Amino acid sequence: MIEKTVKKVLPGQPGTKKLMKKYGEQLVCLRYKYDSKRGHKLKTVELVIEEMPWHKSPRKIPANKNVFLTVAYGEIHLGRLVRNAGGKWHKDKTLWELPYGEAIALGLEERIVSEIPDNRN
Repeated sequence: MIEKTVKKVLPGQPGTKKLMKKYGEQLVCLRYKYDSKRGHKLKTVELVIEEMPWHKSPRKIPANKNVFLTVAYGEIHLGRLVRNAGGKWHKDKTLWELPYGEAIALGLEERIVSEIPDNRN
């Protein structure tokens, strides 16, 4: 069982000359891994085997990114759920702020606000 990757070497750094000749532009990196149970040092390479067009989905939101939610006045139970999940109330915006992953877990995706109003008059 490989326990630890100790060193990662990128193409062009010392120790990659022969591998660059062999793999060329396909070489992503070289790693040195250690297996203490067997007493072996392993040298591994990461290669690009296929390349194709890709576009980042504009709708993909990281789970830890904070989003703003609407909770209507009087939705006390919902407000408590958001607060207990780590939400913060913004009086000036009249919105709750909560990590996206928490908002999804609570089933509040429809309440996420894409444009934040500026209520500071």
